[in-house]
Amino acid sequence: MSYGESKEMAKGLSSSSPVEVDGGAFGDINASFWNRIKGRATLQVSESRMVPGTRWSNKDLDPIEPEYQTWRTYNFVTYWISDAFAVSNWRIGSSLIAIGLSWKLALVAVAIGNFLTALVVTYNGIIGARLHIPFTIQARSAFGFYFAYVMIIFRVIISIFWYGIGTYAGAECVQSMIYAIWPRFRNIPNQLPESANITTGFMICYFIHFLICLPFHYIPPHQVRWFFNFKSIITPIAGFAIIGWIVSSTGGGSDIFSQGNAVHGSNLGWAFMNGVYAMVGNFATLGVNMNDFARYSKKPNSPYVQLIVIPIVFIIMMLFGIIGANGSKLLYGELLWDPLLIINNWTSRGGRAAAFFCATAFLIASIGVNISANSISVATDLTALFPKHISIRRGQYVCAVIGAWAMTPWNILVSAESLINFMSGYTIWLAPISGILIADYWIVHKEFVSVPDMYRPDGIYAYNRYGTNWRALVAFVVGFAPLLPGFAASVNANVDVGSGATSFYYLGYFYGFLVAGGLHVLLSRMFPARATMLHKREVVNPSF
Repeated sequence: MSYGESKEMAKGLSSSSPVEVDGGAFGDINASFWNRIKGRATLQVSESRMVPGTRWSNKDLDPIEPEYQTWRTYNFVTYWISDAFAVSNWRIGSSLIAIGLSWKLALVAVAIGNFLTALVVTYNGIIGARLHIPFTIQARSAFGFYFAYVMIIFRVIISIFWYGIGTYAGAECVQSMIYAIWPRFRNIPNQLPESANITTGFMICYFIHFLICLPFHYIPPHQVRWFFNFKSIITPIAGFAIIGWIVSSTGGGSDIFSQGNAVHGSNLGWAFMNGVYAMVGNFATLGVNMNDFARYSKKPNSPYVQLIVIPIVFIIMMLFGIIGANGSKLLYGELLWDPLLIINNWTSRGGRAAAFFCATAFLIASIGVNISANSISVATDLTALFPKHISIRRGQYVCAVIGAWAMTPWNILVSAESLINFMSGYTIWLAPISGILIADYWIVHKEFVSVPDMYRPDGIYAYNRYGTNWRALVAFVVGFAPLLPGFAASVNANVDVGSGATSFYYLGYFYGFLVAGGLHVLLSRMFPARATMLHKREVVNPSF
């Protein structure tokens, strides 16, 4: 069905929603105190209005009701401003300089990569804005009711890893704040071995940041937009302050932009492609995740603004990273690819107040990125995997515990090269997922899907008794399998797979997205799943 039909249907289904007793994202504030206590004790969640019971779903996965469709067009703008102005993105811009690109070529890689990202994020986000459903439900129409769980597990693993990366970045902010307040904190004895890749002092900062983040996970998704609005104002101020200081300290900035490429020939070409790939990989998760926020959109076309805002804000932020990297080489004789390392130098030069303000701003940024790109998406996935016991709010706390401690991000963020490799690697799975989702809705089903059937294991999106759309399965495997050798070589330099496989890997996102999406369309045309092919004139009514 079209988004208009699904919206009207959602209104009709919402008239007798059950009371939520676990304090989840949409709890009824009029529920009695006793019901709340009892609900928490038994880990109960509210039933879905789309399917009986909580075996397959719960209320947090339902199409968003009109009163919770609170995101307007400007919220998508502030969302991306708040996501772009973060320590992690600054580091990515600096990493392009670290791998040998000039500032001009690095900026071209940034522009190309983020424009492609904007296309994927926007056209998948439109689906969520129209149907008001998350990725976990959307995936069922393309992959099949049961096979969609495999895609959910892929995303859970990836986003939990990214949560750990974000927690590490936030701990750096806390460390810089403490340095500004108490410079002698630098001299805390380290009781951990060098092989741990983390010191005792930083572990203290890491734990403090983990505790600071926890209250923010209590904010429901339809209200978190206010935090993004606040963050979109505070963090850019800090970024411009740092860049202004660097340009001023280097005599106007002309020397910053005079440095050329550090690599040449074919190495330069592949370094450039690696940079483009890193840009796409930077927010490849949101090419899949965007519906978890776009579902709260008040207007179905609001996500289109992302086509403009994403390239602009990320070009600005990556330029900050490029200026910071080149400027730090001129000021300190070494490339500081992390803005907090630059801030830390201020504390020994009498700039403690400025250092504290900028570090605090970046702390706010890191919390926002972890919520927008990671914790809410993981929580939505966990809600789909364990609908009897997990709500979006609970799922965020589960993500926080596992992501911050189980994946040891300090072992990943050791160097610029390792960050690039990590960012690039996981896209070999996200690219085909995104390609199939977009191709399925826009081309295969021509924008007409049955939202109620996405919630039922025996609906039209079961495809067969195994709940698997074999067309999407084949397309997914073909989309990532040829990239595995290059991925292995990227993760472990001792693996020799030949230069051809490595070079092909640098084109992995484009291959995975286009081939998986195209093959899904081809197989769906050759062997159509006729039961899922709806028409505008058809009205799909729920059977409950």
